[in-house]
Amino acid sequence: MKCEASMRDSMWQKSSYSGASNECVEVRTADGAVELRESDEGHLILRTNLAALAALLHGIKAGEFDHHA
Repeated sequence: MKCEASMRDSMWQKSSYSGASNECVEVRTADGAVELRESDEGHLILRTNLAALAALLHGIKAGEFDHHA
């Protein structure tokens, strides 16, 4: 688990695709996990590990979820 061991707690970062909008996805690392939230619902936080997030992003890029759009 080299990736998780090297992660440090960080500040929330918003997507660069959000521009000046306050409605965006934010991400940070905390306590060895990855946390995601919507900026307008900051109290709701999805917590996962790096491998699960990487698998999700890979699936999105591969179009595995396009039929839900």
